[in-house]
Amino acid sequence: MEKVVIIGTGCAGLTAALYTARANLNPLVLTGMMPGGLLTTTSIVENYPGFPEGIDGYELMTRMQKQAERFGARVKFGTVEAADLAKEPFVLTVDGEPVETETLIIASGAGHRHLGLDSEDKLERKGVTYCATCDGALPIFRNQPLVVVGGGDSACEEAMYLTRFGSVVWLVHRRDSLRASKIMVERTLAHTKVKPIWDSVVTEILDVKQDKVTGVRLKNVKTQKESLVPCAGVFVAIGHLPNTQLFQGVIDMDDNGYIIPRKGTMTNIPGVFVAGDCSDHVYRQAVTAAGLGCAAAIDVERYLAARNE
Repeated sequence: MEKVVIIGTGCAGLTAALYTARANLNPLVLTGMMPGGLLTTTSIVENYPGFPEGIDGYELMTRMQKQAERFGARVKFGTVEAADLAKEPFVLTVDGEPVETETLIIASGAGHRHLGLDSEDKLERKGVTYCATCDGALPIFRNQPLVVVGGGDSACEEAMYLTRFGSVVWLVHRRDSLRASKIMVERTLAHTKVKPIWDSVVTEILDVKQDKVTGVRLKNVKTQKESLVPCAGVFVAIGHLPNTQLFQGVIDMDDNGYIIPRKGTMTNIPGVFVAGDCSDHVYRQAVTAAGLGCAAAIDVERYLAARNE
């Protein structure tokens, strides 16, 4: 039986792994569907302390994993399909196999929020994408007009990245000003290739019949006027949804699915802790996720110590 299992290998999960490993708890860390978490899709991370020149997101996560493994953390590629938290030890089903554990840290992060359009689903990976750094350099996007949907830091980062490849980057936002940080707004709007389209939403992505993206149909939310913008790619950057569906009805969550911690990082189930973007809908930064991973590991260590006294 495991002393502690950690679900997720983003900043929260790997920091929790580092701390629990150094406490000789020999943690088992499960990668889930996206090893390294969303940060692996970021080309350059400029705001993680200790890297004055910035660092590639994938490299940062690889370093974190190696650091945790150095102290005995075991990182296993696997997805949790079910979790029985009704009794102790907890039983997780990981790729069909049962795993028993005394404690659990949920650091499953968040995934990309979708627009919810039928045409969006049908054209995903055919010009519709949720990660500019993953897909922006593809030949189908080079020297073509591109559309980014969103108004936060992520949308600004996507737009700036795409200026390297697209002929023009249309930044579509439902409001009349961006809600990104001031430095990102200034940097984005100053770029000659970025053209904002305010007060507008995407109502359809064209063209399903051609099986590729040829443009978007927009509606101005103030005037209700519709327009067409030709483009070869649509990059959706409208926020994230926490990866917590597995625990719905068992662990306390808010209306958006974010896990609500009780005392420190503990959930409503003793022995189950939470860290990172699956519980944090306010800050959602790599450094805060890492901090919460550290806190969860310390809480686990103290919980196990108190049980064994």
